[in-house]
Formats: sequence, structure tokens, C-alpha cells
Amino acid sequence: MYKYLLILLVVILNSCNVQTNFNGGFEKIDPKTNQPIDWTYGLNKNQALAYTVKLDSVNKKEGKYSLSIESTGKNNFDYGVIRYLIPEAFIGNKIQLSAYVKTEGVANGYAGLWLRLDGADKEMIRIDNMENRGITGTNEWKQYVVNLDYDENVKEIYFGGLLAGEGKTWFDNFEISIDGKKIENLKPRVFAKEEKDTKFDKGSSISALDPNTQQITNLAIIAQFWGFLKYHHPAVTKGNYNWDAELFKLLPSVIDAKNNTELSTALELYFDKLPKVNVCKSCNVKTIPTEIKPNYGELFTEKILSKNLTEKINFILKNANIKESYYVSMMPGVGNPKFQNENPYTAITSPDAGYRLLSLFRYWNMINYFFPYRDVIGQDWNLALKEMIPDFLAADNQRKYLISALKMFAKINDTHAYVMGLNNLVDDIRGKNTLPFRVKFVEEKLVVYDYFIDADSIKNAYRLGDEVVEINGEKVSSLIKKYDPLVAASNYDTKLRNLPLAFLARSNDKTMHLTISRAGKTSQQSINLIDYNSTYKIKTPAIKPYKIINEHIGYVYPGTYKNTDLPSIEKLFANTKGMVIDLRCYPSDFIPLTFGKYIKQNKTPFVRFTTGSISVPGTFQFKTELSNGGNKNYYKNKIIVIVDETTQSNAEYTTMAFQSSPNVMVIGSQTAGADGNVSTIVLPGGISSWISGIGVFYPDGKPTQRVGVSIDHLIKPTVKGIRNGKDELLEKAIQLLEKGG
Repeated sequence: MYKYLLILLVVILNSCNVQTNFNGGFEKIDPKTNQPIDWTYGLNKNQALAYTVKLDSVNKKEGKYSLSIESTGKNNFDYGVIRYLIPEAFIGNKIQLSAYVKTEGVANGYAGLWLRLDGADKEMIRIDNMENRGITGTNEWKQYVVNLDYDENVKEIYFGGLLAGEGKTWFDNFEISIDGKKIENLKPRVFAKEEKDTKFDKGSSISALDPNTQQITNLAIIAQFWGFLKYHHPAVTKGNYNWDAELFKLLPSVIDAKNNTELSTALELYFDKLPKVNVCKSCNVKTIPTEIKPNYGELFTEKILSKNLTEKINFILKNANIKESYYVSMMPGVGNPKFQNENPYTAITSPDAGYRLLSLFRYWNMINYFFPYRDVIGQDWNLALKEMIPDFLAADNQRKYLISALKMFAKINDTHAYVMGLNNLVDDIRGKNTLPFRVKFVEEKLVVYDYFIDADSIKNAYRLGDEVVEINGEKVSSLIKKYDPLVAASNYDTKLRNLPLAFLARSNDKTMHLTISRAGKTSQQSINLIDYNSTYKIKTPAIKPYKIINEHIGYVYPGTYKNTDLPSIEKLFANTKGMVIDLRCYPSDFIPLTFGKYIKQNKTPFVRFTTGSISVPGTFQFKTELSNGGNKNYYKNKIIVIVDETTQSNAEYTTMAFQSSPNVMVIGSQTAGADGNVSTIVLPGGISSWISGIGVFYPDGKPTQRVGVSIDHLIKPTVKGIRNGKDELLEKAIQLLEKGG
């Protein structure tokens, strides 16, 4: 059915009628054409003959009319559509399309609604045409709904009804709402001036460059200068400039600067063209308690920029009264940054030199001013900028550009910094095929521990606990060093967790040559690989959310547990000797407060948060503290929480909540060290990533980022345990509970 979706996109792009007044029920009729106003249909004569569209005053849900599409069997055309365009943008997070549909004899296809959101230049952002849940057969009137995420990049809304295949369908009473409010009652969004500057939307006009030492300095300084003004200058934070375009305007003179004096002159000439900022008496002295001091690079050192320019920039710092920003806001109730109004330029599939620099500068400044863990990145972020400039300039095709982005994401040492977008290219870089069995690092050895394919031939040749020593003739230790720069992780254990399925066990070849070590003997073997994406379709037996083990120990697996299970658990665990909570998973429900109350008597804090600031970018304050517990009838026996490198984010947060209870012990090994609600960063060329958006700390200020949660009893799996099929961490938890904790 994908052909219908692809053809539909072409149809929409050729639609030119625009909305005047919303006509979702077809009640407003053009007396000249006898057609509903603002609705279009019939891409060409062939489609119009194959699928007739008519007003129907008999079969209707409400009002005077419905609109029908009927297959005539004439001409070789596969579908018919009705379509409507709302050429306005709105503010909101969720958009919903609903309409009533009636069908008669729909076969060899389907009927349904469709909703498409477009950005600049009719570039599709997202679409849903009910292809996977289309309506077939004969059905009376029923309301159907399509939901999509909505954001600030949406410029136009297209929607309508479709019939693919044979039969007839009627549509009536289309409604569009954003965040639950009907669109006809919403005021269209007024675009900032910056969105009207489209000169560089197709290219930056910046030529390829092999930078010398001075040019690297120049580019590092403009990155700091441009980013500082983006988040500090009132005219820029209001959205009065297309700040991406301003970078492209300024870059040529900066690149050509032969020394620091010429660089200062170029930047000062540009600075003086910006609107003047008045003295702000209420904010002239900005003193704010912060856990991290802002980083302004070389802007105020006077080692590179002139004293005169430095003083002008410093005046902005002291007098800019920024309360709202066009480019960033803080999420209500949580406080992680929302990077908004950032053009993804998805149509630019292979960004030119200027766009590659924009990508680097955008990311660097977002991290610099709004990453709550910038102080624990592990390197000087200013030096990292200089290191990345030549790399991004040399990335002269889409593949190299994506690899540069992977390296950049890895530099912040945050396990949340996944790469998203360009999935096919990501698979091509990592390898589209993988081993038919799972491998992971145990005791610093890459060993077989599970199977994707349940075949005796695989299990006999590659046994649990077998060590993979070499892959295609390269030692595993060498491959770790090779791929280390491309894998984002907060700590080394988590990097080793990610490496096998990210790179080591993958290839674009159909076979892989392995050196296997077993019982002190090595052998060379070739193995046929399987499609990597097919591994996601392999179903593994679901672990029960809770049960009794060893007759008197309760076991809870948050990966499948729901809060609705709690009453049953309270009854089942009433006479247990102790409890194991296995957090080697990602919780399927939010349980720190609900389950936390069940296991904790007194209500006490378990976490503190730091959040960033729009008014003083680069500062982070402890803002809130959260408590759990407060149950006189709490579970009084010992509880063991099991963690390891797979315990990440919400699982780490949940562990913190549980271990605030005195009767809880945490055993296992270092967790992923990535906590805090994620924020999305979009970059030119269709790439995006996440960062941990808020700082998460223990009540005493002890950090969790990179280090993970506190461990009471360190224990890791062994190769011997893997070979014997044992879960050594669970066995240790049971042993501790049997002995009284």
C-alpha cells in the first residue's frame, strides 16, 4: 500500500487552493461550481474519471451534505482523494483530525482519513494516512481520528479523505484541533522576522575550506560570538533575525581575516549594525547562585578580541534583560530546555561547508549554555570546538558529515546522546547485518550470551561463554579503540554495552570471520549474518511483572510491571521474607512515587534537580527536591535492587527513589550514568540527537551523571556464570535475603 502514500504526497504538493473559512462539513457551497468551498479533488482527468467525487444530500451524518468518493472502474488509476489546505501555522504540541466515514463495498484497498504537516517550501514533516488501519468492506457512519505531533516547524496543514481500490466512501464533519482546541477558534501564529529571510535556505554559499591555524581560531571565535548573541542579544532572542542566515553573511569576512586584529574588526563591524541595547538598571549586576559557571570561551579574555569589542559584548552580558527566547524555552514543570524554532533543513541532504559549520556551532552552543552536565564532559569544551572544526569542514559528503556528528555527540559523554534520523545511512555506517547470536563484554571479554536464532547448528558452534577474540582478523581490543570515538556513553561500562550492537557485531558483508576461544583453545570460523533490523522483530518471552521465587521471596520486574499491579503485589508479598526488584530494564510505568510509597515508611527526599536559565544562559541552579514514601503499612522486610550497565535514565531515577528507604540495598555494577528528562537537538540535514536536559543529584548533592547510582554491593557477571546459564546477580540477591540482607 505504500504506493498510495507516495502518490498522495505528489497530489498534495500540486494542491493550490487555500482556506478562507473552515468548511469541514461541506456546508459552504460555491454557487458557480456547486462544489464545497476550499475543497479540491481530481488530480487530472484520468483520476476524475476513475474516482468520482460528489456532494450527497441523502447519505450524510449531519448538516445538508456529505462528500463521496466512488470507484468507477474506468482508467488505470489506483486512488481518489479529497483535500483541504490550511495555510497557517499555530502554536501547540498535538494536532488531531477527526471525521465521520461511511463505506460501501471497499475492497482491494481501503478508505480513510489523511493528515499531513509541511514546513518551509512544502517540505513534509510528518504524515498519517491510516494505511495500517484502513477501513474496508461496508460500514455505517463512524468517527475516525488521526493524531500527529505538532511543533513550531509546521507552516501548513493538509488533510482530507481517500479511497484506494474499489467501492464507495462518504465523508462528513471534518474537524481539526490543536491541543484540544478547534482550529477555527485559534489565532494563527505570527511568524518572527527571522523566518521571512530565506536567502540561504538552499545553500550557504560558503566554499570548501582546508583551514589553517588562524582560520581555526577565527571559526572558533565566531562560533562563540554568534552563539553568545543568539542567547543574549534582545533583538536576536526576539526572533528578529534569521540567525542561521546571519552566520552565513558574516562567515566570509571572518574566514578571510589574516590575524586577530582583522578578526576583531570584522566582528565589530557586524556587531555595530545590531540594534543598541539600553542600560538595564535592574539587571546591571547579575548575581545568581550556580552549580556551573558560564563558559564564554575567549570572548572576554582580550587575548584574541580587541578591548573595544570585548567591552561591547560585556555590555550586552550585563544589560540584556532576557525573559523569553525565540530559540529556547524551559519545559513547564520539569525545566529541561526545549530547543525551538531550529530549522532542520532536511531537504539539504549533503550540507555544504557553511551548513556543516552551522551544525557544529548550533550544537556546541546548545551544550555550552544549556547542558546541565557540561562540567563533567571530561574535556575543555572550548578545545573540543577547535578539534571539531577541521573534521566538519572535511566532511564533504553525507556519510562523512554523519560520522562527524557521531563523533560530536560522543564528546559530551552522555548515554542519552543517540543519533536519530538518516537511519539507512546510520545502518550503512554501522553495518546492515549482524551476528545470529548476542555478544557482550563480561570480565573484559566479548562473549556469547544469548541467541537471535534458535538453531542447534548455531548453538553448537557458538556456545554460551565462548569468547570472540578477533573479528575479520582484527583484535577486539583494537576494534574498541577504533569505534570508541563514535559511541556516545556516559562511562566505559556503558560504552562496552553499546559497542557490540553498534559496531562490533555488525557488517555490510553477508559473512563475518571470527576467532573464537573456548576452554583455552582457539578456532577460526566463518558465520552467515542476519539482517540487523530483523532482530527487532524477534519476540522474546515476556518476563512476568511479579512472582514468588524460592517460595518466600517476592520478585518484581519493572520492565513489565504496571502501577495497577500494586494491590495484587501487596497481597501476594504479605508473608514474604524479602523482595527483589530487578531494574536491569527500562520501567514500563512511572513507579518512584507509587511503588516507592509501598516500600518506604517515612516521607523523605530522594532527589534534587538543577535546571538552566534563559535570563542567564550557562548557569544552573538547584531548583526542586522531590520526596517519596509516607506509608505506615509499608513493606518492612529487606529489599534488594539489582542494577547494571543496562539500568539507565528512568531506571536510575527509580533506583534512587527506592534506595532512599532504609530497608533497601542496591547490588550490581555501574549504571548508565544518564539521568534527566531528555531534550532534542535538531541539526541541518535531517540529523537529531538527545541530551540529558536536567541535572539529577542525590539529596546531599552527590552526582549521578556519568557515575551512575550508588552501589551497596558490587557484583558483576562472570564468564563461568554465562557458560553455565546462571544469573549470578539474582542468585546473590536471593542469597543476601536468605541470610537476612
